[in-house]
Amino acid sequence: MSLTKKILLGMGLGVLVGLLLNNLDPSIYDNAQKFVLYPVGQLFVSLIKMLVVPIVVVSLILGTSGISDPKKLGRIGFKTVLFFLVTTAIALTLALGLGSLFQPGAGGSAMQGGDFEASEAPPVVDTLINIIPSNPLDAMVKGDMLQVIAFSIFIGIGLSRIGTRGKDLYRLVEQANEVLMYLVQLVMKFAPYGAFALIADAIGSQGSDSLLKMVKYLAVVLLALFIHLVVTYGSAIALLGKMNPIQFFKNFSPAMVVAFSTSSSSGTLPVSMKTVQNKLNVPKPISSFVQPLGATINMDGTAIMQGVATMFIAQMYGVDLAFSDLVTVVLTATLASIGTAGAPGVGLIMLSMVLTSVGLPVEAISLVLAVDRLIDMCRTAVNVTGDATAAVIIARSEAGREDEIPVVQEQKHA
Repeated sequence: MSLTKKILLGMGLGVLVGLLLNNLDPSIYDNAQKFVLYPVGQLFVSLIKMLVVPIVVVSLILGTSGISDPKKLGRIGFKTVLFFLVTTAIALTLALGLGSLFQPGAGGSAMQGGDFEASEAPPVVDTLINIIPSNPLDAMVKGDMLQVIAFSIFIGIGLSRIGTRGKDLYRLVEQANEVLMYLVQLVMKFAPYGAFALIADAIGSQGSDSLLKMVKYLAVVLLALFIHLVVTYGSAIALLGKMNPIQFFKNFSPAMVVAFSTSSSSGTLPVSMKTVQNKLNVPKPISSFVQPLGATINMDGTAIMQGVATMFIAQMYGVDLAFSDLVTVVLTATLASIGTAGAPGVGLIMLSMVLTSVGLPVEAISLVLAVDRLIDMCRTAVNVTGDATAAVIIARSEAGREDEIPVVQEQKHA
């Protein structure tokens, strides 16, 4: 049985076991969660997170130094960021449109939310200023991905400019990359068990009742995610990437499954990079530059959740958002995605910033907590697919230039 099928089987069993545990005596779930589900799930997540910072550093150094021409590096960086910002704006517009059309929060003012204490989101200006780390090692320890990315890019640029004098260091980084890729394969053997534990824990804690209360909100978010995944990314792959979208989704599906299981864009990075390079044949310099950057600043799935949640909360409180408010939501959520860690639950912190920008109560976030874990899994799968889409498109766009990088190969029909 392939790894993907094993992971899907683990997820399916996790759903069944989670529902079963939720309907049994609470003490049974508590014991299962404490002694089995939580340890196994967190062990899997920790194994993946262990590799994130080393892989980002090594991959970006190789990717940046492989794109030795500063003009080429600037061109690729500009196109990557532009693609991410445009697709994020599209995602938010789609979410706000569907939220306005279906009105998931209409007539639901009697619903009571749980407890949620929002963490303060950092100002966008401070985020931009803090891109350059004063202590790169401290940034790596804290997992400040934007600072880690900036430092790694500088090292890669320096390595490319000193030429043959840096060949020994470059070879060392290449060998480190090979070791890390082997460790990814090793960790992925544990993925089916981790997926089972994570899904069973999520479903077991929420249960069917809380999910049914939010079914309309959940349905609108999932519809928006599906449309963005199939239409926006599918069209981009077909028109800009010159690749069969069906083959793209089929080949990238293992990484999407891992993203769904872990709810972490950064945590999925080792798997998604390996899949893009091996299954979609994107050159390593492109993949090593675009995908780590995307894991930090590309949050289309999270943006969709924020757009629908904003409309949902506004409707719950009977607030009519003006067109200027909708524009504010798009701009704030787009900028908020820059430098936000791709970790589980971070979307709620970003949502607090969006709600504040249009005068909605931050405490209302508690209204969407019931199904956020499930939505978090789905939106993370969309986020990593957006990173892969960008990598394919950037690789295609760089073909045929004088400083050409090997073009992504066409996918053959099965």
